[in-house]
Amino acid sequence: MLAAILQQTLIITTFVMGMMMIIEYINVQTQGIWSNRFQKLPWLQIVIGALLGIVPGCLGTFTIVSLYVRRVVMFPALIATLIATSGDEAYLMFSLFPKTALWLTLILFVLAIVVGFMVQLTVKNKFIGLKKEINLPIHDHSSDCTYYHPKLIVSNLKNMSFTRALLLAGVIAILVMLFSGVIDGEHHLNMLMGNDIEFVENTDCNHEHHDHKLCTETDLSHSLEHDHEGEADWIRISLIIIFSIILFIVMVSKDHFLVSHLWQHIIKKHLPKIFLWTFGVILAITILNHYVNVNDWISSNLYWVLLIAVLIGIIPESGPHFIFVILFAQGVLPFSILLASSIVQDGHGSLPLLVETPKGFVVSKVINIAAGLLVGFAGLLIGF
Repeated sequence: MLAAILQQTLIITTFVMGMMMIIEYINVQTQGIWSNRFQKLPWLQIVIGALLGIVPGCLGTFTIVSLYVRRVVMFPALIATLIATSGDEAYLMFSLFPKTALWLTLILFVLAIVVGFMVQLTVKNKFIGLKKEINLPIHDHSSDCTYYHPKLIVSNLKNMSFTRALLLAGVIAILVMLFSGVIDGEHHLNMLMGNDIEFVENTDCNHEHHDHKLCTETDLSHSLEHDHEGEADWIRISLIIIFSIILFIVMVSKDHFLVSHLWQHIIKKHLPKIFLWTFGVILAITILNHYVNVNDWISSNLYWVLLIAVLIGIIPESGPHFIFVILFAQGVLPFSILLASSIVQDGHGSLPLLVETPKGFVVSKVINIAAGLLVGFAGLLIGF
């Protein structure tokens, strides 16, 4: 059982880290988009904030938080970003149930804009918690990170650094395992959904003996017991595409980007945390399932589970929320609770906000909690 859990953790971590590397590259390449006019258009701030919020990971949230404490954007835009973001959990959701994750992202985007405009119209203080301008630095548009040319590939390979060689070896090894079938999407997906290690072996999405439908894929109302071959193909094809892109990035980027962004920021900082949290959550659920019928308990205590999910969402850290994503993937948790959790939690993107302005952090969390509880309760009442 431990080997099976470890295999699940590895494939999930591989997907998440691959997506984070690509997002990091895109984020660095698109710096310098802000202007003075942006500060005078609060409605545009809200829309941009929501767009940055739905970007997987916390980079978009970090950007808006940084702009907020510098008084470039206002509080409504900050709220829109925090509601829209799912932090690193977004990578996990797109790796496990991509169609539903897309719908969730669209819903969060709409909710973020609606709540952002409501705050804009009702809250007079547009810089809550900020007494004076704080010069929190944003990552600058550096030529060491962003400039590239196809000719750099030859130069980079001829004068290869240790970091580039290590990254190339890792990416090529993953691609070889994907093409050879060593990484088997269907096998790992079946394990995660409970077919191999009895997570939810008796789960029926119709739940004739329950009042709520607990569904994950297709249209959120069909049975979870469908053929996973399509999702397995999606996992394998997606991983091949992702790591082919990363192979190009590693070959064409300058050493500064590889060392400072991919190695120092993504691999050293995020990889251990994502791996350990994913492994811990899956292991905890597996052990708990031997002593408690998690499916029945959650189905009988949905409102308590909603409250727990919202309270855990206060934690400004990615990881604790993984449990709700995995429970939803297993068909144990209804969509409304996953949505409420996603509304309230911000990953670790709100950590700088807590450090710079505790009052702003508290007020933003109160608004997020209110929105999460309202949406969650409404969803449970209508069986969503």
